[in-house]
Amino acid sequence: MVADLVGIASRLRAAGCVFAEEEASLLLSVKQSPAELKGMIDRRVAGLPLEQILGWAEFCGRRILVDPRVFVPRRRTEFLVEQALALCASDAVIVDLCCGSGAVAATLAAALPDSSFFAVDIDPLAVACARRNLADRGQVFEGDLFKPLPTSLLGRVDIIVANAPYVPTDEVALMPIEARLYEPRASADGGDDGLDVQRRIASGAPQWLSTSGCLLVETGQRQAPQTAAIFGLNGLLARIGRSEELDSTVVLGLRQPRADTLSDRVSR
Repeated sequence: MVADLVGIASRLRAAGCVFAEEEASLLLSVKQSPAELKGMIDRRVAGLPLEQILGWAEFCGRRILVDPRVFVPRRRTEFLVEQALALCASDAVIVDLCCGSGAVAATLAAALPDSSFFAVDIDPLAVACARRNLADRGQVFEGDLFKPLPTSLLGRVDIIVANAPYVPTDEVALMPIEARLYEPRASADGGDDGLDVQRRIASGAPQWLSTSGCLLVETGQRQAPQTAAIFGLNGLLARIGRSEELDSTVVLGLRQPRADTLSDRVSR
């Protein structure tokens, strides 16, 4: 086993895997034949995301199922979950847009058993994966942002979370190979400045949010001021939250101010 671990790690390291030993250990932990193990190693060396090979990704201490060609949840998005939890009532109505595997919705559902969850993605593969992760804790819809949501939710949503694509189109080619080749381009490409989808979300959010509802969107650190400005143009009181530990930035937008100011509720 030790010899196998060393040999596999060496091959992964040569292929550019930064955490080669950890990845080798995870690959060896899967019950499989030698031929199946070799196939998994070959796929990883070719650039396939480890999580898609294993069939799961660790997120907020949970295992989230991840199918091939589905966006892999990143650890930085855990900050989005933290910020949402800080604002959620125990019986909140929560919508997860651009849900991908459903990692955010599934994690929030585990923490908030009395809340109601609705998730949306335009990619049918992601929708199927999210339905497995959310199971009976919520509904997952296939479609473009707010369009497939039940109209009964208009004006009733307490929290909208979105890890929408925010990579500028001309920077997609600079992304790691596993993201460029093995995840859907639509999960990364946010248009010329990376903010096209965020604009559409911010424009549509006010009609769905309750009077004290909040929109939370993950974005790039250098884009955050623009994201906040977009929120403001759509009548949302914006605040930027930042986690240096996770290298993550979230912009929060209230439909209207609450008695306890947003600045007191955002983690720094």
